[in-house]
Amino acid sequence: MARLSRERVLAAAVALADEAGLDGLSMRKLATELGVVPMALYKHVANKDELLDGIIDAVVSEIDLTPVDGHWKPAIRSRILTARQALLRHPWASGAIESRREPTPAVLAYMDSIIGLFRAGGFGVDEVHHAIHALGSRILGFSQELFDDTPADPDAQEQAAHAMAATFPWLAEMALRVAHDEKTVVGSGCDDQFEFEFALDLLLDGFERLRHAG
Repeated sequence: MARLSRERVLAAAVALADEAGLDGLSMRKLATELGVVPMALYKHVANKDELLDGIIDAVVSEIDLTPVDGHWKPAIRSRILTARQALLRHPWASGAIESRREPTPAVLAYMDSIIGLFRAGGFGVDEVHHAIHALGSRILGFSQELFDDTPADPDAQEQAAHAMAATFPWLAEMALRVAHDEKTVVGSGCDDQFEFEFALDLLLDGFERLRHAG
């Protein structure tokens, strides 16, 4: 058996979280996965909080931060969509990131790289500050959605939309007309990847107009 190390502990924790979610991740379960007693883990992670910080950094470190040349907009777009791919591989990661009071080192490094791309593109510090606020969590590849993402029966949803038509006509119209995508995670009828890129492109286009306006 390979010698226990911090890297091995974090890799096993990421795998366990991928399988069971954050609620299924505990020091005891992790120790069982590694074939050690729980106390052995504390030589490598001081507590559950440090473990969470470590697995967040393990996931965010999957994002390629290699310096890129060229126009700022495709560079930032590509980096954010790469971050989204990393977080989609680990569905628990967005919630873990939001749960931390302070950004972890890998998150800070990622944010620094995004700011650097804006600055290299000619944006002033104040402009970048506003852009970061506008992007919010989208900068890391995820967004807080308005609609419940719990899977539901399409026929039941259609009936509910018809039932609300008299009271909420515009909402019902949208619910009945949008195209359905069974793999969505942002509510029935929404293609989540399209919606993410649609909003991201709106923001990036707006930042470009801001840049040209000086």
